[in-house]
Amino acid sequence: MSIFSKKYAPRWIVFLIDVFICVASIIIAYLLRFNFEIPDNERKIGDLKQIVELVMFVRVASFLIAKTYAGIVRYTGARDTRRILITVASGSLALVVINIVCYRSGITQAFIVPMSILIIEFLTTTFFMVSLRFLVKSIFFDFRSTVRNNNVIVYGTDRNALAAKNALEDDHNAHYKVVAFVDDIDKKSINKINDLPIYPIDELETLIVELDARNLLVAKPFQTIEKKQEVIELGLNSGLTILNVPKVEKWINGELSSKQIRNIKIEDLLERNPIQLDFKRIQEQVKGKTMLVTGAAGSIGSEIVRQLIRFEPHNIVLFDQAETPMYDIEMELRDSQSASNITIVIGDITDQQRVEEVFNEYKPEIVYHAAAYKHVPMMENNPVEAVRNNVIGTRLIADMAVKYGVKRFVMVSTDKAVNPTNVMGASKRIAEIYTQSLNGKSATRFITTRFGNVLGSNGSVIPRFKKQIEEGGPITVTHPQITRYFMTIPEACQLVLEAGASGKGGEIFIFDMGKSVKIVDLAKKMIKLSGLELGRDIQITFTGLRPGEKLYEELLANKENTIPTPHPQIMVAKVREYDHDEANSKIEGFLPLIAEQDNYKVVKLMKEIVPEFISQNSIYEELDREAKPKHRLMVAAV
Repeated sequence: MSIFSKKYAPRWIVFLIDVFICVASIIIAYLLRFNFEIPDNERKIGDLKQIVELVMFVRVASFLIAKTYAGIVRYTGARDTRRILITVASGSLALVVINIVCYRSGITQAFIVPMSILIIEFLTTTFFMVSLRFLVKSIFFDFRSTVRNNNVIVYGTDRNALAAKNALEDDHNAHYKVVAFVDDIDKKSINKINDLPIYPIDELETLIVELDARNLLVAKPFQTIEKKQEVIELGLNSGLTILNVPKVEKWINGELSSKQIRNIKIEDLLERNPIQLDFKRIQEQVKGKTMLVTGAAGSIGSEIVRQLIRFEPHNIVLFDQAETPMYDIEMELRDSQSASNITIVIGDITDQQRVEEVFNEYKPEIVYHAAAYKHVPMMENNPVEAVRNNVIGTRLIADMAVKYGVKRFVMVSTDKAVNPTNVMGASKRIAEIYTQSLNGKSATRFITTRFGNVLGSNGSVIPRFKKQIEEGGPITVTHPQITRYFMTIPEACQLVLEAGASGKGGEIFIFDMGKSVKIVDLAKKMIKLSGLELGRDIQITFTGLRPGEKLYEELLANKENTIPTPHPQIMVAKVREYDHDEANSKIEGFLPLIAEQDNYKVVKLMKEIVPEFISQNSIYEELDREAKPKHRLMVAAV
């Protein structure tokens, strides 16, 4: 097989080339030292052939010991250069020792190899060995870049940007080539980085054409989230694939790996300024206490567990009926050495015997109730199960919290409970009503937290869009005008902990979800982030609103309906107080209907308890048309 058909040049070829360089270097050293005319007396000191043999013996021995030939030439770096320098210097030192020993012992009347020759030979050998390697590397990368164009413009000019450039170009599988740097400057800078010019970020669109760039590598830390989003949007609108450099503290052993440079995520475009938590107050509430987290295998419940662990609780009881996801979160926590204070309990929140056993055995002091059915179309088709789990299950957990003296009960609710148009939202609203009605009946403080869609949570549009993009599309959006509020999972759970620690009981805390986002715009951005073009590579199709779905969701996050709190991102909804006996009596009415499995009767009772529940795009709209004006026991204030 030809050596050129191999992936890398054989080591013996590299070794022979190094040997040839040494032979040439000693000859060049003699010629340079004596101006290309070697005197006769120098030739008499020792036959030139014997001198070459001596130098070669020392060099070959040092190469074999140091294995300078073992590295892949095309990926030569600073470490290879350092190893060559040390190896050649060690060989030269050995020759100096041989010179001195032979001269002092009388074996020779003069140094075998003149010291001046040794110095020139050392410099020449080192220069050619290093230069040849970098020349091969340069030719290889230039050739590779012509085979596959993947030019990159780097945003930033600090050490992060330089490290990112080197990491990209050293990755032989990525085929990246950095062609320019851009930064926040007013005009073209005369400065360069590694012989590459620095341009103002405003010239990005022009540079894309001039340099045939395909990627924008964001290597510069941003002062504000707004600036980060501005730069990313500029790159996306210019048709570039956006690459992101992780924070320095995440680099491996202080060095950036090309494997850590990844495409920007949609979460980065929806990111907001970091939430400032009152860590001291949360720690006072959590440290040394036993927590119970229901729905702990879900996206929200599992993140609440991750957030709680850092506040040093005595024990966190993870309660869920989903066996495999519970196993996954347990393995994750054990791998991160955070599992010493967690207890895994499999069970159903509607199973009274199992729930009571958990409360009796572990006696939690704080309960975070995140267990719920939450998929709108699914619950629209299964109202009996929505009520059984979200209402009856919540009532059971709340009643046990009172019975066993839980100090705080924090319920995770949803913006879909506001003026609900679907069964799921109405079931969560009834659960809110019941837990609020319990506040003040015992020492347990009942606190409700309400927020919108969570990025990346199970069943959210982000994972679904990603899957559709991977499969080549189309991306399905229900309506061109549909909007939603979004928050990242860590953000939502941090605010849950903050509200849970600051609540006095009876409140419904509403989180600042920022601006609502058009789902179709979200889909378009995800297509761009994937390096695809809408209409050419992938399509968006509109499927129509699903059962129970509405165009716009509400949080009641305005001055008329909310009360501010010391935390700028948390507000309290103005709601009426509910009579516990009345609320409990209405919920009791569900039990025979659940036994009958009568969906229509269940939804009808839900509408009586929550008068503002008006179905949309649902078979239960006829119940609204049939309803006659009458007094309802509960008049909603939300």
